Amino acid sequence: MLRFPHLLLLVLLLHTSATTAQKSPFTVRTLSLPKEIADRNNQFSGLYLHRNQLLLLAESRLQEQAEAKVYALDLASIYGQLAQKSAELTYKKYVIQNLDKLKTRIDSAGQHYEGLEALTMLDNVVYFSIETATLSPYCYVVKGSIDDAQATITLDVRYLVAVAKPTLTNGTHIYNAGFEAMASYRKSLLLLYEYNYFTHDNYALTLPDAAATPDIPKYVPMARLPFRVTDMVQEGKNRFTAINYFFSGADDSVYRTPANDPNTRLIREDSGYQNYCRLISVHYKGNKISWKPLFELPKEYMTYNWEGLAAYRGGYFLINDKYGPSNQSTLLYLQKR
Repeated sequence: MLRFPHLLLLVLLLHTSATTAQKSPFTVRTLSLPKEIADRNNQFSGLYLHRNQLLLLAESRLQEQAEAKVYALDLASIYGQLAQKSAELTYKKYVIQNLDKLKTRIDSAGQHYEGLEALTMLDNVVYFSIETATLSPYCYVVKGSIDDAQATITLDVRYLVAVAKPTLTNGTHIYNAGFEAMASYRKSLLLLYEYNYFTHDNYALTLPDAAATPDIPKYVPMARLPFRVTDMVQEGKNRFTAINYFFSGADDSVYRTPANDPNTRLIREDSGYQNYCRLISVHYKGNKISWKPLFELPKEYMTYNWEGLAAYRGGYFLINDKYGPSNQSTLLYLQKR
């Protein structure tokens, strides 16, 4: 007969908690950014590994007189800081050319340019997704050539691909949503919309690589996915990792799942809604897309608006735009244990 059942239960609970904590696959590291890059006005929206550099995509909100640019952090200096061998990160800035001309074309078509949201590459060609205002029916994809020596990205003014935003059953658009996640897939692009919890069909898009006039995007059925998708990186032949994020503010109420939905337990607490963020594994197989949870961020990092993701040495870089308790750009590295 057990004389101390409560004590035994406590020991078992503590052991379970310790075991669970040990199963966390990553250690979260915060990188110290140069002042110019940490400036919240950059509003970073994407990450990409290019050769020996980590590219940081600024939203480039031209309508707010922002500069069209991509920063590049030297990976050797990042590794040095992570290894505590050096403090300073070295970087350079790529100027994006011709974005103003493409914005003019977008605006003249009755759409309203808002900013750059995703970055990926096919061979040495750079692709950006462009978000538009909520009421605009289309987002866009543009492409250009990168010149590492001159630190420029020159956009092709002939290449402007319109991609239709999915809508609710009443025909209305999701507030402030665009194709925020884009990655290369074989010789094509794979684009995920920010909102994927429609009661009707949910789908991703593939866009073949082409010259000035690409083919019509192909629709790929996608498993229903709650919350927002804000960036994605390819990790294998048919496998990707993506940011799955929920913002608790009223403006994002469309992303709130119903009370009886199992996902609601992730975003609700007694006082109301709470921010939530995790990484998910995305699989593209059999002409359809499925997903599963991968890693939930520690609670202290849930309040950042994570917008950029890149895979590195078994771990991941994450960057926010300008929202979060640090009130600036914050770059994390999730280091594999």
